[in-house]
Amino acid sequence: MLRRYPHAGEPLTCTPLSQGLLNHGYRVSTTRGSYFLKHHLDDATRDRATIVRQHRATRRLQSLGVPVAPPIEAGDGETVTEIAGRCYALHPWVDGLHRGGAQLTLAQSMRLGTLLGAVHTGLEQVMGGERGADAAAGGAGGSPAGYASPEAADTFALIGDLLAAARGSGTRDSFDELAEHRLRERRVLLERHADRRPPAPGIPATGWVHGDFHPLNVLYRGADPVAILDWDRLAVQPRAEEAVRAAAIFFVQPAGALDLAKVRVYARAYRRAAGADASELAAAVHRVWWERLNDFWILRWRYCLNDRRADPQFPAVSALAVWWTREYEAVRAAFTE
Repeated sequence: MLRRYPHAGEPLTCTPLSQGLLNHGYRVSTTRGSYFLKHHLDDATRDRATIVRQHRATRRLQSLGVPVAPPIEAGDGETVTEIAGRCYALHPWVDGLHRGGAQLTLAQSMRLGTLLGAVHTGLEQVMGGERGADAAAGGAGGSPAGYASPEAADTFALIGDLLAAARGSGTRDSFDELAEHRLRERRVLLERHADRRPPAPGIPATGWVHGDFHPLNVLYRGADPVAILDWDRLAVQPRAEEAVRAAAIFFVQPAGALDLAKVRVYARAYRRAAGADASELAAAVHRVWWERLNDFWILRWRYCLNDRRADPQFPAVSALAVWWTREYEAVRAAFTE
């Protein structure tokens, strides 16, 4: 791999990184420094054209002052290296730490909202010429034509399947017991709120979004964000929904509640930076709430794919859907006032 990068130096060490659910990453040390080597594995985003588009976007964003870590060019001027049919990219290594919402002050939460707003407006500027058929369809990360919200009937069927899997687990543990409890609880909530499914919308305010904006994809050095990582899900989607989803990840507390004081300053800053109005955020809050109420991706990974890497996220994520339903008006106010 490094032979393709004549200025990278001779390899000394290559250490696999444990973070990341969809791709493989390595810290590579050479005689000239440290690098992040990314092996693109995710089926939805590993084709060369998609990766090149991500790279082009980050290089353009860097020119606008958005903190990113664009890939390094190989000797042939390309940023994607293909070996044995597999795609790789080499990035500069960025020293920093990941910070969840609990580690952010109110001022830093405000800055996070401004940062995401800058990402959205920056992408609008640098990707405006890339709205071909593939982009307009949302690329790998989603589709403007796919705004239909989940059907409660489909979710009821999924809950039944997952309950059977949780109850039939060979060696039941506390996770299986919690899963069963949350599934039964969610079924009751869906029965109670089935009439609140968001209507089929007109095309909401869409634009290019990062697609996966959460604490593991933002690096901090001290109080300052120094790099936004992992642009695999770059796509055309409703921008305000990304802002709501990001807040629901950054500011969720272990018991499942959102830190609404931080959400409020974050959302105000985002609205200012992105030029989004309160009605846009209110609609996004409703759609993401319904999405969370119907979502069981962690349990599908565990029981359908036998993949338990996301299990630690389940207690807070599953509790959030319940808390958000109970505190719906307060959550909407935090995003819109």
